Amino acid sequence: MKPVLAVTGAALVSLVACRKPSPPPQQDIAVWKPVGSWSGRGSLQTESFTSDTGGFRVRWETRNETAPGAGTLRVTFRSGDSGRPIIEAVDVRGVGHDEEEVADNVRWYYLTIESANVDWTVSVDERLHGLKGIRD
Repeated sequence: MKPVLAVTGAALVSLVACRKPSPPPQQDIAVWKPVGSWSGRGSLQTESFTSDTGGFRVRWETRNETAPGAGTLRVTFRSGDSGRPIIEAVDVRGVGHDEEEVADNVRWYYLTIESANVDWTVSVDERLHGLKGIRD
């Protein structure tokens, strides 16, 4: 009986040693697809765009303020169907820059960009999902 156990144990070690290694674990990473970029002074309504994921990154910058503290910038995502406000992504005063990540549903959108007393630049990217393998 003991010799059979020895052979079975050796066979088991052999099988484990020949097994393919497991693939590395995967990590969710953000992949950004440009939607559009706009700049100006005053207000603007963008063209409509669709979203496949509902996730966005909004980058904005204000400059050339006419008087300190007088500049304003507001960026609102609106429903491409009804025009109702969906996401108020940016609402700032003064000169500066930043980025915001916002999310909603998959749908048609357009932006209203309202400003006073500043030059502005706004860009929007849509978040896509990607996977990346983690290596040791």
